Amino acid sequence: MTILVAGATGHVGRPLVEQLLASGHLVRALTRDPGKADLPPGAEAVAGNLADTASLARAFDGVTAAHLIGFDGENHSPLTHGDEIVALAREAGVRRVTVLGGDVEKGPLELAVETSGLEWTRLSPVEFMSNTLEWAESVRTEGVVREAFPGTGSALVHEADIAAVAAVALTEDGHAGREYWLTGPEVLTPPDQVRVIADVLGRKVRYVELSLEERVARWRREGYSDEDIEFFVTMRTDPPEAGRTVLPTVEKVTGRPARTFAAWVRENAAAFGG
Repeated sequence: MTILVAGATGHVGRPLVEQLLASGHLVRALTRDPGKADLPPGAEAVAGNLADTASLARAFDGVTAAHLIGFDGENHSPLTHGDEIVALAREAGVRRVTVLGGDVEKGPLELAVETSGLEWTRLSPVEFMSNTLEWAESVRTEGVVREAFPGTGSALVHEADIAAVAAVALTEDGHAGREYWLTGPEVLTPPDQVRVIADVLGRKVRYVELSLEERVARWRREGYSDEDIEFFVTMRTDPPEAGRTVLPTVEKVTGRPARTFAAWVRENAAAFGG
């Protein structure tokens, strides 16, 4: 079995490549620039991305299972040509797919996959632990995290756990037609997350609360659209229950407990100056 991993250098794609290789599977890694991918030995790197349909015929050739992403990795907008991607996959002989969702609502790729006749599994993580890397510079240089919404909790999930669920769904029976909501083992607010970072680093890290206006202004400076900002604000002021509810999905699918945020911080301590 050759398994295609889209977004192979991303926060989920890279650990998925590593886990599949460790289990003895053949892995074809789809990446925009194979020369800079620095993938593990044994992975076959191919140039391309899901947003460029013309690049996919070579990528799907000889593949029996594929991990797909429902959004463009460059701008995080939903992929609009899901039917074309699915047609290429079916023509190449792909039988099983996982789709990593990027929104609460299903996008065109997820909808196309569900009516394709393929064995599909949708992966719906509530929030990546790696999102906190946006705090890394201020933690490293000032020992400060500036963030709004101090009362909003999130059951954020370790990316390696998302990858582990994907690996099982791609290589084992019994997961077709399932949508897996993926969480970590605890609900943490931004101040909670800052306390964990400080504990792991062994030094003081202050939490400074931003107002809603200050946070919106920062998103605008970072280039986000009004539509994106409206979504961000909604998710933080009125998050769906699934985003703040710990679920046992990771352990049920993989057989091991979901990783904690403290474990994630230890693995990424260097980014925070640890």
